[in-house]
Amino acid sequence: MEQQNAPQKIAIDTDTIQLDNFLKYGGVTTTGGETRILIDERRIKRNGELETARRRKLVPGDVIEVEGIGTFEVTREE
Repeated sequence: MEQQNAPQKIAIDTDTIQLDNFLKYGGVTTTGGETRILIDERRIKRNGELETARRRKLVPGDVIEVEGIGTFEVTREE
């Protein structure tokens, strides 16, 4: 069984951020196309639910799980 670690916090300086931009900003992917592939492979969950939209707007508190890569929490830069 896979061990659950605390999500890596990635701070943004805006009220919202698109999923693909968040993953690029956090260094998880390098392009929006990579995010589309991960979505097509059903490897991304937002707050425990399978994600289907590459440009989904995320807000601080959202938790993104990328299967095989890690878990990331959107936080607000202070």
